[in-house]
Amino acid sequence: MRVLSNIGLRVVATVDHTAVRWLQHLGEGDVARAGEVVALRCLAFAALPSFIIVPLLLAVVMAPSLALPLGVAIVFSFFLALATAVIALPRSRAERLAAPVADTDQVMFDACPGLVLFADAAGRIQRAGGRERNRMPSMLIEPVGLTLADIVHVSDRIAVGQAFDALRLGAESMVVDARVERPVDPENGRQFMPSRMDMTAVRNEFSDLVAVFVQLRDVSEEMKLREEIRLGAEEVRSAHEAKSRFLAAVSHELRTPLNAILGFSDVLAGEYFGKLANDRQCEYVGLIRQSGAHLLSVVNTMLDMSKIEAGRYELMTEPFMIADAVEACRAMLDLQAREKGVTLTTRIQRGLGEVTADRRALQQVMINLVGNAIKFTEAHGVVSVDAALSDGDLVLTVSDTGIGIAADKLNQIGQPFVQVQDHYTRAYEGTGLGLSLVKGLVALHGGTFAMASHPGVGTVVTIVLPADGSGVLGASEAAEIAFEFPPRLTSAVENQRLLAHDKIGRLETDQLDIQAQDFADERAEAKIA
Repeated sequence: MRVLSNIGLRVVATVDHTAVRWLQHLGEGDVARAGEVVALRCLAFAALPSFIIVPLLLAVVMAPSLALPLGVAIVFSFFLALATAVIALPRSRAERLAAPVADTDQVMFDACPGLVLFADAAGRIQRAGGRERNRMPSMLIEPVGLTLADIVHVSDRIAVGQAFDALRLGAESMVVDARVERPVDPENGRQFMPSRMDMTAVRNEFSDLVAVFVQLRDVSEEMKLREEIRLGAEEVRSAHEAKSRFLAAVSHELRTPLNAILGFSDVLAGEYFGKLANDRQCEYVGLIRQSGAHLLSVVNTMLDMSKIEAGRYELMTEPFMIADAVEACRAMLDLQAREKGVTLTTRIQRGLGEVTADRRALQQVMINLVGNAIKFTEAHGVVSVDAALSDGDLVLTVSDTGIGIAADKLNQIGQPFVQVQDHYTRAYEGTGLGLSLVKGLVALHGGTFAMASHPGVGTVVTIVLPADGSGVLGASEAAEIAFEFPPRLTSAVENQRLLAHDKIGRLETDQLDIQAQDFADERAEAKIA
């Protein structure tokens, strides 16, 4: 049995060796496919009995000398035909399945938007494709052999070279805006196409740069939009400057006759050149004086805004007692509050001494805030002015029990000539300039402005200023700031705002609790009175 087994193994090995040699002669190279070798082996063993059976069958109908070679030839022919079918059919099916896979790389290469280039490590283009290749300038349709620097404008070659150097030094990708030469555009006369080159590094296992994948896009429309935006911004800036000059000129022209109106109305009211005929004339003179004073205050506010916006508003800082400034504000507006039935109170921190600031500007800030609070507070309401020191900062708080402001409209507060329009504020006069001026003056002091409000409950405005005047901006620094209303603050002022934000939050929480109790007590006192 062992002898027969050895003989069978040798026969199988001989058949396999013959099949391998035959497949190699057919062009399989050094390694034949194992599946085809097994198929040929099975076919060979199946054909062996046929070499005996077919000649015997043919010997029945013809002479044995003719039947033997004819039978062997017939069997061998069928064997070759079957062997060819066994090998060729699977190969043809495999090639059909593999054909789309082989073309996938080119399909993906041509499907990428824009113009796609494949360059070697030296920047020489080896392959080109892309969905928009045929719409590119003629030089880019067949750029193989050129370098990336050859296809861009001379002045942009440095940027392309620097991007390549960055890829060689380890960067994974780089983006470069460059101009590509093209025929002159009849519409705008441009000879170069603005383009964006997105370069991605292709590296080997040692992280060495071996190739660069480049995607080039036409960004002419984007550049056109950018130019339109730039021109639009210049027009807006020019109109803004013209508006500021117009306001300044008109304000100067209005202030001169207004001063005359106020002066002569004072002379008439004082009856320096004779008594008025009746009380109605006295009333009319008073109305003229009151209206002129109101208009002059609006003109002065517009002038101050124009100065701040132009960077020409100079602060005259000096040390002064903040308690005196707060009391002066209260005395000035107390009559207005009492006529409306509003209680105006002040609370000064014990031991609060001098601060360094522009006294006139700071009083203007408090007058505007307190005036607004009184205007929007109904009878029997309370307006309170608080002053305190916190970590070297002066904290001024003006709170009221007025109509309040909705949260979605707080962002409109402080814009010039803007008032929150609802069924409450329509009943109140004003130009909407007061808070704009407040924000500008606070910014010049290097301070911060914060507002919290609830409809039907009241409003709390908190201002934080450096008590030693260290945040005050000089004339040169103020000129560099493009003040708007609300003003744009410099980074230094913005940093101070962030530092003071936490202080404001803590103070607002405490003050709202204290004021809620104080307001209730003061309302009760007002009702008793």
